[in-house]
Amino acid sequence: MRILAINDISCVGKCSLTVALPIISACGVTCDILPTAILSTHTGCFQGYTFRDLSEDIPAILAHWKSLHLQYDIIVSGYLGSIDQIEMVKQVKTDLLKEGGLFIVDPVMGDNGILYSHFDKQFVNEMKGLCKIADVIVPNLTEACFLTDTEYKTVTEKEYPAILAKLRELCPSPSVTGCDIVKDGNVRSAVFYTDKAGQLKSYATEKIEGAFHGAGDVYASALVGALARGIDMDKAVEISADFTKNAIAQTKKDGTEARYGLNSESQMLAFLENVDKAAK
Repeated sequence: MRILAINDISCVGKCSLTVALPIISACGVTCDILPTAILSTHTGCFQGYTFRDLSEDIPAILAHWKSLHLQYDIIVSGYLGSIDQIEMVKQVKTDLLKEGGLFIVDPVMGDNGILYSHFDKQFVNEMKGLCKIADVIVPNLTEACFLTDTEYKTVTEKEYPAILAKLRELCPSPSVTGCDIVKDGNVRSAVFYTDKAGQLKSYATEKIEGAFHGAGDVYASALVGALARGIDMDKAVEISADFTKNAIAQTKKDGTEARYGLNSESQMLAFLENVDKAAK
């Protein structure tokens, strides 16, 4: 099993490839990387960060890989800094994904109802096009709203099924994180998703108050690793959501600054034990 993760490298802040590579690899599969940019830190809550776009390097990297006849069972894309990089990822899928392979898109664009800097409506529209050729997409609720032209500020739990229905027009298997629901009088954090049969499902965990950078990357990476081990979507969502919640809880317990990412390392063993158990 060989996986390609396409994302940026934020050297400090535990997100993107510094999260994807260790989590996916720990699941027992080969994970190669294609960096889209390199940053001194991620862009959330840090000032004065450096940013180097690697778009000019990508064609030569891909040409070399094609000469090696590399092919991937799963390709997962994350942060893409430009529309040109979206087009590059489409070509990567065409050239390097095995027949019958899985293409997963994390449409990284925003959070808390707003787009990240440098992204605009045109980028959102192009990202919709990338999602249309994906087998699985893993947006957070903000990104799901932008992809479905839904007003984030007015979204309630009742609208989640409609959002999932609209997302299925783009991709057969969406998995939306960060959806607050009320259960037994308590607010919980849920993942809403659809299985291969198109059935709407959800999985809820304890909601831990606060802003935690990199949580979406932890969830997406865990989901990729679980799916790579042949675990079905229902169990993969459950394992990945629990791992992410536990990492958030550990981070809050440790008192780590949120901008430095989740302390998922201490929760990795339990996650991998769940993956191994479910894969057998």
